[in-house]
Amino acid sequence: MRRIDVRLVAGLSVLALVAVGAAGCGGQQGGAAKDDAASEVTCEVTKETRVGIATGNATGVYYVVGNALAGQLSGATGGKLSGTAAETGASVQNVEQLVGGQYDVAFSLFDTAVNAVEGKGSFTAPQPVQALARIYDNYTQVVVRNDSKITSVADMRGKRISTGSPKSGTEVIANRLLEAAGLDPAKDIRAQRLDLTKTVEGIKDGSVDGFFWSGGLPTGGLTDLFTTAGDSVTFVDLAPLLPKMAALSPGYQEGTIGRDVYRTASDTPTIVVPNVLLVRKDLDANVACAITRTVFDKRDALAQANPAAKGISLEKARRTLPVPLHRGAEKALTDLGAN
Repeated sequence: MRRIDVRLVAGLSVLALVAVGAAGCGGQQGGAAKDDAASEVTCEVTKETRVGIATGNATGVYYVVGNALAGQLSGATGGKLSGTAAETGASVQNVEQLVGGQYDVAFSLFDTAVNAVEGKGSFTAPQPVQALARIYDNYTQVVVRNDSKITSVADMRGKRISTGSPKSGTEVIANRLLEAAGLDPAKDIRAQRLDLTKTVEGIKDGSVDGFFWSGGLPTGGLTDLFTTAGDSVTFVDLAPLLPKMAALSPGYQEGTIGRDVYRTASDTPTIVVPNVLLVRKDLDANVACAITRTVFDKRDALAQANPAAKGISLEKARRTLPVPLHRGAEKALTDLGAN
């Protein structure tokens, strides 16, 4: 049996990661065979293989959709391929641990993925990662307490603001938005680098004035917040900051959080960022192909886990440049008829 190194999360409620070693019965352990680049891609996984999937905060969409994807892999491959999703700090950490071999598939915001392949931002050198596909979009969701007197990002000066988990894509976007508003993230706010669960708790008990979150719609943690404390919080309109953000990256695009998503009084203009699924460039091409096919063949099942997955489409799947598609993903998307 071939087993690719993973860290396991046993069930949706368990947060502890359990390291699992690679075990082989004459099969290759992790990565791709030396001649993989020259071999034919059939999308058939012939040896029992387990992949670890790096997701995000437990109350976020990455975690929910990642667990749903892990649950679909076995049935889609005749039991040969299985997966386990793990809670992580999200995008930046995911890329680091993907490259380090702790995971085999990673959810990432597009801007973070671009920084990774170009060796910019949080990365000091280009990272050996490629994409399986562009999937659904993340919505930048900035929420403040009504008693904080914050009506714009610029108003966050001196306030207690959660910028997301350390090394997350949310933190990257939060810092860029603060800078676009003329603030220094290191000096001008009282930064709280909290995961979403602790952030929501802080908003409820008054220890946090506002927060940034990048996630699909709806995000469970925000659904809870607006259901239980909707009268005390509101969204911040990010439309004024879009021109400066778009100048930083074409991945930053116009979007709207509809009033029906969290039962708010009105729609909220915001900034949208695509998500991509990443793998190491040396991942076995047939494994990469099988995972990519499962994402699109089982899209409806993923959408049952969270409606954000409805945004997964073949029309946008190839739009990952400058992050290159893995050759296994190229085969899968061609077979599926992606544009």
